[in-house]
Parts: sequence; C-alpha cells; structure tokens
Amino acid sequence: MKVALVSPYDWHTPGGVNSHVAHLGHELRARGHEVHVIAPASRKVDDPLVHVIGRPIPVAASGSVVRIPVNPRIGARVHALLVEQQFDVVHVHEPLMPVLPIQVLRHSRAANPRVVNVGTFHARKDGGNRLYGYGRRLLKRWFREIDGKIAVSPPAAHYVGRYFPGFYNIISNGIDVDHWSDPRHEPIAAFEGTMNILYVGRAEKRKGLGTLLRAFGVVNARLPDTRLIVVGPDSRARRRYEAMVERSGQRGVIFVPEQPYDKLPRYHRTAQVFCSPALGNESQGYVLLEAMAAGIPVVASNIDGYASVITRDVDGILVRPMDTMALADALTALARDPERRARLAAHGRVRVDEFSWPRVGQLVASYYERLLDQRDSIDSTRERRLATRE
Repeated sequence: MKVALVSPYDWHTPGGVNSHVAHLGHELRARGHEVHVIAPASRKVDDPLVHVIGRPIPVAASGSVVRIPVNPRIGARVHALLVEQQFDVVHVHEPLMPVLPIQVLRHSRAANPRVVNVGTFHARKDGGNRLYGYGRRLLKRWFREIDGKIAVSPPAAHYVGRYFPGFYNIISNGIDVDHWSDPRHEPIAAFEGTMNILYVGRAEKRKGLGTLLRAFGVVNARLPDTRLIVVGPDSRARRRYEAMVERSGQRGVIFVPEQPYDKLPRYHRTAQVFCSPALGNESQGYVLLEAMAAGIPVVASNIDGYASVITRDVDGILVRPMDTMALADALTALARDPERRARLAAHGRVRVDEFSWPRVGQLVASYYERLLDQRDSIDSTRERRLATRE
C-alpha cells in the first residue's frame, strides 16, 4: 500500500498527534508499505517523505494553543501533491481541523477516485466543541468523504459522535513500550533518597497541576521525606505556579524544564509514583501509558479518558477530579505501601502491552486492508451491474 499520513499540526512542534503519526509511519514501513507524511512546518524538513504544506501559526483551541496553517490557498498545493503521488490510502488525523485536513479531504478523491480516506479523531473536550457545533452543517460535507473512521478511545468516539454520528473503530494511541521500560535508563542521582512523585505535562489549568501542588502540601506535611518533581515546558502559567510555591515556602517541589524524549524516562526511573490530576478534556491519557510502561504506579483523576486506560485499584488509582484531599489521601496511602505500589506497577505493565506500537500498527494496517477490500468489492459489484445492463 501507498499511504499518506496527514497531521494538521506544525511538524516541528512535539505533541501527541505528531508522535502518533511518526510512530505509525515507522510501523507501517516495517510492514513493507510506502508511507508519506503531509504536514505544515515552521521550518525546513529534510526528510523527503515528509511533504510540507502550509506555514503554521499559533491558534487558541480547547484551553491550549495549537500551531496550524490557516491559509485556504494551500488547496492547490494539496491537489498537486495528491495527483502526483496517487496514494491508495489517505489517513487524516483530526480530519475536521482547519485547514490542511479539510483541504486533503476536499481534493483526495478528485486526485484519485479509488482512494480510501481514513480519519482518526484524537480529541476529547468535556464542554463540547464550538467548531463542530457551529460548523457542523459545513463540516458534514467533508465528514462524508471519510470512508473509515477511527477514534483513539471510547470517550473520543462519544465526543465526536455527538456531532457526527456513525461507527468509529476504536484503535488506541500506541506507545513504544521498550523505550520506557529500557533498564539502561538510569535514575537521576540528585533525586534519589526520597519518595518521589512525578508530574509530566504542561501547566495549563485543565491539567490539574494546581490541585496537585495543594495536595502535595498535605502529603509533605504527613510525610516530610517526599518530593514532587514537575517536568514540563516553560510558560506563563508555569512561572505563576513556581512563584506561588516560592512565596508560600512550600517544601519539596522541584520544577524541571521540559525533557527530550530520550532523557525523560530517567525521571520515571527516579520516581516511585506518577500523578496526573487532569480536570478533563483527555481522550486517553498518553502520560499514563508512559508511566505504566516505565513500571511505576499511577494516581490519576477519574475522568473518562483516564478511566478508559486505568481500572481502579487494579492497574492504577483513580480519584475525583479537583478533590485536593482525596488526591492527598491517595498519594499518602500509596507512598506508605510499597507492596501496593509494586502490585499496581506490575498490573500496569501488563495492561500497557495492549497499547504497544507493533499491536496498534497491525490493527491500523488491517483496517486499511478491510477498507480496500470493501472498495474493491463495491467496484466489482458496480462493474457487474453495468455489464448486465449492457
């Protein structure tokens, strides 16, 4: 198969969708398929299999900021590329995101009438989606161009299905289990000797870092030999949290800059507990999978996206979102119980194998094959009917 993977986001900005596209491309190539990526980029990309279309700009979306192109004139370049490459499968991630995915759906069938269009929906937002709500009538036109629909979790399928009903094949985000479980990742010596709780992510309100900082104050008062390690990118919100901790004199909180992919597992190897107290808007919880693959127990909010990964008290602990004392109690209990930590970590390591990239890549490839078979069957039926009429 010749496959195009389309990302709406700046190829040079790390994120869940771009990581998904890159890993999926690797898995499909390992199975002998020819895979190209179509994405916007803020600077030159040297890889000849990555086709850059559109210059991204920052746009506020769902409590975060995404970098996407907004120039509708990129349609001509999209059409020319699709005509030139003649893909068998065009797989668009976040297919209704302006403007690159929509332009790809607009031109794909004109460029190749036999193409199969696949769309993967990654997002989940508790309050709904204004773009889907206000633009539903217009977006339905492009939604109908999608032959096969994938959602990365049941909550993600329910979310998009509110606006665009239909069947969504659930194929989760994949994770490189071997990368996170590699024993060669050594703990960070400066952080050894205490009970370490790890948080990885942005400092946006929806990620719940404020709740965690308050809960950790309670944990640290109960267990002074504890430390909270916060790893994530610099931002105005993060600097506010840092200033708040400094003003209050809160002990045991260490802010660490965002870490590259190859170094981040060292922080997981250093920690005894991972915590993600997000308030909502999580379709699956990729950071939970990373922690589970790294072999540390997880404490997370009981929100739909996280509950699709974690079974309470089996492979992790779920607590009410925004409940400071419930979070503090869960972290305290786990810090005091090494046997329970080991049991949750072991079950989490088994659970995460279901999300390994080899398995996810095979599921996606098999879905492509089913869709191509359906297309061929429909074409054969149409040809027989035409022959009968003649």
